[in-house]
Amino acid sequence: MTELGAKADLRRDRITIDGKPLPVAPLVYVLLHKPTGVVTTLSDPEGRPTVRDLVPHVRHRVFPVGRLDFNSSGLVLLTNDGELAVRLMHPRYGVRKVYLAKVKGEPAPETVARLAQGVRLEEGLTAPAAVRVVRKQDDKTWLELELTEGRKHEVRRMCLAVGHPVEKLRRVALGPLALGKLPPGAARDLTDREVYELRRAVGL
Repeated sequence: MTELGAKADLRRDRITIDGKPLPVAPLVYVLLHKPTGVVTTLSDPEGRPTVRDLVPHVRHRVFPVGRLDFNSSGLVLLTNDGELAVRLMHPRYGVRKVYLAKVKGEPAPETVARLAQGVRLEEGLTAPAAVRVVRKQDDKTWLELELTEGRKHEVRRMCLAVGHPVEKLRRVALGPLALGKLPPGAARDLTDREVYELRRAVGL
């Protein structure tokens, strides 16, 4: 290489120094079902359990893509593929994130429409979203919300803004990845097909 900043693709390129292969950690992709009561970081100064604690079998350093708050559960992707992680979180690529939210009360059709069209928060109007009522029970309602942006606590703030605070929140999909029936606290490696579809979704 003769130029600074040249990039290599660890999936295709072979890197050597003086003819000897450069030791490179393999790319790792892990899908985790984060339970509530766990922080989406690699360490916590307050001593709370972290997502890293749930994947002791992963020998390489991985980091979570995006965050779920302490009281939320669901799909978290852990990887050491930095370029993929950046693109998954960048609004430019419009990667969908699907949530199931249990809210107080029964949102009227016009309220559901308002959530879908965009809700004004402190920093501005949220992007349009796909929202549907999944089921109602007693005075609670389960909503499915599909977003393409990732503001902090966005689903909770959106629902609160329309008068229906969230009681439970679970992320069930990220791009082509689905949580499926993976139980809380469990993790699994992505299949080669899932990695391919995930990278293709962001143009890699």
